[in-house]
Parts: sequence; structure tokens; C-alpha cells
Amino acid sequence: MTEQIRQLILAEEKAAILFKEIDLRGIIIPGKTEKELNSEVMELAFELFGIKKFWHKRIVRSGKNTLEPYHGNPPNLVIEQDDILFFDFGPVFDEWEADFGRTYVMGKDERKLKLQHDVEAAWHEGKDYFLANREKLTGADFFEYTQKLASKYGWEYGNFHCGHLIGNFPHEKILGEETRNYIHFENNILMNDPDRYGNDRQWIYEIHFIDSKLEIGGFFEQLMV
Repeated sequence: MTEQIRQLILAEEKAAILFKEIDLRGIIIPGKTEKELNSEVMELAFELFGIKKFWHKRIVRSGKNTLEPYHGNPPNLVIEQDDILFFDFGPVFDEWEADFGRTYVMGKDERKLKLQHDVEAAWHEGKDYFLANREKLTGADFFEYTQKLASKYGWEYGNFHCGHLIGNFPHEKILGEETRNYIHFENNILMNDPDRYGNDRQWIYEIHFIDSKLEIGGFFEQLMV
């Protein structure tokens, strides 16, 4: 295991602890706005790890806002009874980036619970496919595969890419934001190729499934090693 992979795994393990603590403290409740919950998570991250640095904007999306991909900026909603919501947080631990996304369902709506289950199951299925085929997969190939996963599970895919590089902060400034650094439908470079400096590239894989008619979406994201 390289030092890069070891540090990225450690960063993700800390992000997982943060999300577990969110569950344990029961802070996801109806009546809060997305921004209020977002601020509480940031305060919790500081309490647990002393961090205030996040390498990308912190996202809490509920209700119809769960249709929106990362680059959207929907209005601030109040979390409702029986709602669905997801988090997308990119905390920085000791200058190493994590990127972690999870979906939560407030009630017992079967369609929402299926969506919560499916984004996680599809993520693991996609990861297994990537690891088995990484020597020959381009970003475009893997994005096409992920779109087909959405159809397989009975959903639409909700974004124009399904992941990106991760690394030492700030990887976006170091490596750039070109298509080659995303699992994108126009990225025809092999995912296993090194970066512009000859270093191994490590990928965050993200699943965003939606039902545009019901106006619900689910999200699951983490490091793919």
C-alpha cells in the first residue's frame, strides 16, 4: 500500500466516524433547514477532529433538492416528516481530502427506502466492476456502465459524471478540473493511467440515482480502492 492510499483511507475512516456520530446524536430531524443541519455537521466535525476545512462546498439536500447534482444551488428547504435527504461532505484531515456521501430516509416510504438501499448496493457493484476491469476502462466507459446501473435498479442517473480524483489538498488546483480528472462521458483516458506528474490516480466514485416524477434522489459516495 502506498503512502498516498494509506493517508486517503485514514481520511475516509475519520469521515466515516463523523457520519456515525451524526446518526448517534440524532441531529437529522424534521423542522430544521438544510443550512441549519449543514452548520451542525460542521460544528460536529470541529468538535471531533478540530477541523473547519472542507475542500468543496458542504451539501445537505432534502426533498426535491435531492434531484440536484453537486453544481446546483437550490433554495434552502425545511426538512419534512417522511423526507429523504443526502449529505455530501469533503473534509480535509491533515491536508488529505475525504469525500463522503450518504442518503437518509426519515419515515417508512418504500420507494424512498428502496432508493437509499439501491445507491449503496449499486456503488459496491460498480466498485467491483471497476476493480475487475480497471486496466482497460476509460472514464467514459465507467460512466456509461454507471448509467446502465441506474436503469438496472429502476432509476435515472442524476449527473453528468459519476466521480473524480481525490488526493492531497488542494488536488483541484494541483491537477486541474479538466474532464480527464472526472469519471465523465467525454473522458476517453484510461482511469488507470498516471496523472500529469506520473503519479497513481485515486478515484472517488459517486452514485446519484433519481426519480424525476416523484422528485426524489439518493446519493452514495466514497473512495474506490
